[in-house]
Amino acid sequence: MPMDLQHSGLSDTLVILGAAGLVIPAFARFRISPVIGFILVGLAVGPSGLGAMIREYPWLFYLSISDPAAIAPFAELGIILLLFSIGLELSFKRLWSMRRLVFGVGAAELAGGAIIIALGLAALGETTGGSIGLGLALALSSTALVLPMVGTEGAVGRTAFSMLLFEDLALVPIVFLLGALAPSANGGDWSTLLDTLWKGGLTVIAMLVAGRLFLPRIFAQAARTKSPEVFLAASLLVVIVSSLLTGVVGLSPIVGALLAGILIAETDYHGEVEVMTAPFKGLALGVFLLTVGMSIDVTLVLRQWPALVGAVFAVVVAKTIVTAVLLNISGVRRAVAAEVGLLMASPSETTLIVLSAAAAGGLIDAQTATFWQIATAIGLTITPLLAKLGHEASLRIERRSSEEPAVPEVGAEAISVVVGFGRVGRMVCDMLKTHNQPYIAVESDADVVAQARRDGYPVIFGDVARAEMLDRLRLGHARALIVTMDDPVLSVNVTRRTRSWVPDLPIIVRARDPQHASELYRAGASDAVPETLESSLQLAETALVDLGVAMGPVTASIHQRREELREEIREAANLSKTPKLRTARLNEA
Repeated sequence: MPMDLQHSGLSDTLVILGAAGLVIPAFARFRISPVIGFILVGLAVGPSGLGAMIREYPWLFYLSISDPAAIAPFAELGIILLLFSIGLELSFKRLWSMRRLVFGVGAAELAGGAIIIALGLAALGETTGGSIGLGLALALSSTALVLPMVGTEGAVGRTAFSMLLFEDLALVPIVFLLGALAPSANGGDWSTLLDTLWKGGLTVIAMLVAGRLFLPRIFAQAARTKSPEVFLAASLLVVIVSSLLTGVVGLSPIVGALLAGILIAETDYHGEVEVMTAPFKGLALGVFLLTVGMSIDVTLVLRQWPALVGAVFAVVVAKTIVTAVLLNISGVRRAVAAEVGLLMASPSETTLIVLSAAAAGGLIDAQTATFWQIATAIGLTITPLLAKLGHEASLRIERRSSEEPAVPEVGAEAISVVVGFGRVGRMVCDMLKTHNQPYIAVESDADVVAQARRDGYPVIFGDVARAEMLDRLRLGHARALIVTMDDPVLSVNVTRRTRSWVPDLPIIVRARDPQHASELYRAGASDAVPETLESSLQLAETALVDLGVAMGPVTASIHQRREELREEIREAANLSKTPKLRTARLNEA
């Protein structure tokens, strides 16, 4: 029997795989976020794009998605797998430590944003019920887009995740609240909500107990088969069953997915599960973004673009201010508060769910629901741009608050300057402190700077890629420059510029390998320390001592070999002379 090539499922699959395999890499080449790429592709192949021209050009059937509703379940699966992967990065101990942010700041952020938006809409003539419904819907932020960009670690990721977690938990009560506010409501929705909550609570407790008992055994059996297919099947089975259980009792399926991830994170198999499910999560999330793009009606956008731009702008500004102010009041640094505020400023994929509930209950009419659905799609599209803007704002705030007061300390006395405060830089600073050698460190990561200053290290914010930053360090008054960055090109540039300005300054630079060390010597480094050689020497020293060779001869031979390798590297760099350094000043100190 010949295959029916007109089957819509085949053409939809062709479009989805084509977007993932061809179109999105093209966007990435031009440094355009894949999020924007998927949404734009969805707009192009959806009912308002190529799909509108199928009657005139039937061959476009193979380049468009004829039935957006058919791929909606795959989009929902993408959200479920995303929450599952987030759960894999958590633990019950970590969730408990985040309770203040989740139920304190998270609740205040959602309520504050909803109240501000609702008051604004009421002032424009919206009904009370409609204002409440739209306020709650638009106050939600996108878990699907925010967390893949910032993760759940670090000050920004942890803060954003805490508030997003509360929003996901509050989704079901919000939907029931809108049902109770509906003009046709008879008051029974509150009893239904209570019924859902106690059933949901019992279900969650049962899942926790069963997960602790059975999940380690299930994955142990799957691992013994040594079959990736069996392991993957077990992982997807756990996710889907957990989502179905919470969905059956009235809770959101994403709550079950998150709980499944947390339970698996407590086992020894969470790393393998994360690797196995990652490709499915990425593709399913791409399908969700395609559906967002397909929901945009181009003709409506063209007719009402001033109103849509104003609506999106107003929502973004209101949510940014509310989130940033609340975080600042709760003790979060201003730079982090500003970045998280902009990061969570656009509406969410769950906004579409709440809008549908508000429309179904008669709180808003179909035209209003369509308008805000398109505004939500536009907001999701600009989320990566808001994230970038927030990061830039964070850097500027951190620079103003930490760079200016500390820079004059560099020239106050002859001290060493350490560039880079990562793993290697911190170790160098610890050793300088141990031997009472004054120093100041420079780091371009605002979060690292803030944490280091809390730990008592004299670290300032600055990007040495900018020539003006090197000028402000006043290296002509420094005792030495120690470059610890893991950036081969930038370390060479910094060395070359500094040597041209300060001919007698000792410059000690971290190198990746002997070839990089030779390049650094040619740029003017007084000493370049290759990581590969040092690790080899340390390994050899440890092995010789463990084999019973006396420590004294081993140490002497290691020092001799280090000097030989250093001379070989300098010879490879074709150095005719060694810079005359400030050895007298260093020795005097």
